[in-house]
Amino acid sequence: MDSASAIAASAAPRSTSQRIKSIFSGSVGNLVEWYDWYVYAAFSLYFAKAFFPQGDMTAQLLNTAAIFAVGFLMRPIGGWLMGLYADRKGRKAALLASVLLMCFGSLIIALTPSYESIGVAAPVLLVLARLLQGLSVGGEYGTSATYLSEMANKEQRGFYSSFQYVTLISGQLIALAVLIVLQQTLNTEQLESWGWRVPFFIGALCAVVAMFLRRGMEETESFSKKKEEPKESLLRALMRHPREVLTVVGLTMGGTLAFYTYTTYMQKYLVNSVGMSKGDSTMISAASLFLFMLLQPIVGALSDKIGRRPILIAFGVLGTLFTYPILSTLHTVTSWWGAFFLIMAALVIVSGYTSINAVVKAELFPTEIRALGVGLPYALTVSIFGGTAEYLALWFKSIGMESGFYWYVTGCIACSLLVYVFMKDTQKHSKITTD
Repeated sequence: MDSASAIAASAAPRSTSQRIKSIFSGSVGNLVEWYDWYVYAAFSLYFAKAFFPQGDMTAQLLNTAAIFAVGFLMRPIGGWLMGLYADRKGRKAALLASVLLMCFGSLIIALTPSYESIGVAAPVLLVLARLLQGLSVGGEYGTSATYLSEMANKEQRGFYSSFQYVTLISGQLIALAVLIVLQQTLNTEQLESWGWRVPFFIGALCAVVAMFLRRGMEETESFSKKKEEPKESLLRALMRHPREVLTVVGLTMGGTLAFYTYTTYMQKYLVNSVGMSKGDSTMISAASLFLFMLLQPIVGALSDKIGRRPILIAFGVLGTLFTYPILSTLHTVTSWWGAFFLIMAALVIVSGYTSINAVVKAELFPTEIRALGVGLPYALTVSIFGGTAEYLALWFKSIGMESGFYWYVTGCIACSLLVYVFMKDTQKHSKITTD
């Protein structure tokens, strides 16, 4: 089939089954990428000693959290490069490239010897691997958000695009599931010695499988219609949409900070601050994340009925009012169920952001700069606020002012609330429907 025929085929109207198949193919790759990304956070309690043998637990976790944050520094670069690539060469090509980078990053971590064996080269290689993974995830978000939003039909765009966070959370859940299995089959000494490497090998292997799945994906109709048209510089084109770029920054700030606070950091918070065992912390995180995952398509479908803006405002109001009470009460909780219900309450609130943020951003931009417009400002914001959440939380604890972090999260959500109040409802003013 020549290129013209391929374009015509991609642009032809798709049946519901074809849309679902394409969305599934894109989502499975997304799941693998986020599994690889979150395995680092899930297993850092065990490999911290391997790379940073000196200091107490808080000091070791600070070092691993700092490298987790360093990975986020590459996300804006990934959002920029992959966004340009996706808007020039296609969503499918960019999604294939991002999962390949993630495969390499996971393999490096799995194979890197400990600090005792190779000294300072161990943390250096760990940083290199996280930089590759940050580049991958930075490109993955904007491109997959664009792909899922463009593949979905107008009436169910919120529902289908919510599966980006379903697969994102699924990746985190699978990382925790692997952790639980290893905790049940290996003792702590074995996990800290070599067991933590297993999930990274699994991630590298799954990334290879994801590449084969993504090779069979269809290109989106929106891109197929536009890609033969002459284009100006994409960055110059993006600069003609300053309001949309700032909207992405503002609506992301509070949401990404809340998300990383109650997901990746919460496992460590329950051990390091609340005083729970590692096993209980893992089980609480897994149970709450599973229910959180199920909420995403429900809230996404609700946004198709009532609009995106009311959902975002609900998150902003509830997050501003209840973040401090939830975190301060959680600090003093003593029971498994008490911790679970508090975290679950927080995640119900955060669902107002996670379920629809991808489609809201995609609906802000025209096709020719959509992947770049979604990916770059989002990656910058998530690097600044999401990527540093764990480090700042541990830093506030280290100086004896842990409650300062609670107010910081509250303040960022309040700033995002202002954006939600004054922005247009993208469901009613979608740029996707005008393509």
